[in-house]
Amino acid sequence: MGLMLFAPWPLWTAFAVAFAIFGLLLFRTRNTRSQPKGGSPPAAFAFASTPAADVRATRLPDVLLPSESPDYRFQFSAMVMWSPTATETAESETNHAALAVNAILERARELTELRDPGHASLVQHELAGALGEMQLDPTKRLHARAESVWLALPGPDQERLDKLAEVRKEEAIWEHERKYEQNRRDYLQHDVLKDPGSAVVWWLAKNDDQVDRTVKDIGLLAQLSSAANNAAIPQTFLPFLPQFTAPNDLFTDDLPTMNGAAAAASAGDGEPGQDGFEAFFNAMGFSHSDPRRRLLARQFAELATKHGRQDVAEELIRRYDPPGEPYVNEEGWPDGS
Repeated sequence: MGLMLFAPWPLWTAFAVAFAIFGLLLFRTRNTRSQPKGGSPPAAFAFASTPAADVRATRLPDVLLPSESPDYRFQFSAMVMWSPTATETAESETNHAALAVNAILERARELTELRDPGHASLVQHELAGALGEMQLDPTKRLHARAESVWLALPGPDQERLDKLAEVRKEEAIWEHERKYEQNRRDYLQHDVLKDPGSAVVWWLAKNDDQVDRTVKDIGLLAQLSSAANNAAIPQTFLPFLPQFTAPNDLFTDDLPTMNGAAAAASAGDGEPGQDGFEAFFNAMGFSHSDPRRRLLARQFAELATKHGRQDVAEELIRRYDPPGEPYVNEEGWPDGS
């Protein structure tokens, strides 16, 4: 060893090569002695080969499988892979391919009959996973699985489902719109236009407390409220109508709202038209000193004249607007001019 360490470089290299060759020859000699006489490799280096399974395949063409809906069926096809069990002999006359197809169909039917036909593409992947495992068939003669699974609805059925889906979507939109309109109508009729007073308050809030504008629209709001409820306009709001015209029976002795006073007047217990107009002014809340009584009496007299009742007009002027009284302007107050 000391000779090798202190020897020149070429001499040291030669010794190393010779030592390596000697070790290799020694290893090969020992390995050869340990092998058995038959020449087979030792057990540590032997690889046991497993014979390939006897897997066979048969094509399953288009088959109609039931779905959750009795009127729609899935169209199914696949490649059926099957292998006889170890107890099944090669000489058996059993139609293993038919057994394998039947086993796959049973497994597929148990799944599809619980699925919505509108989800055919999703069911296809679910079915491929369920049939991808080798399972023993009911006869216990073979194992079977399926590859290349394909599932769909026939073309006409798919078109029908697409149309039904579109109709349902349109119906849902229409139903929401109908409920929205119904809610608006209920709100307007039973809340906003419940009576003229509610309509006036609602309109005042909508116009940011613009009192002048709201007052101008009272007549229109009263008409809207009455029309929405199929009711007559309350007498309190009649003077606010844009073109107020007194009904014909206002100029008769049979005014419906005087509660029998007109009947007494027609019998001679009162002057013509006296009790009817007096009841009207009282219903309007105009006291005897309210100048608006004179203004309305003058307007009614003009209307009575247009209707050919000059006698009623003269009586109204005599009772409510006698000569010599201060002039009442259109706002219902005495005109100082």
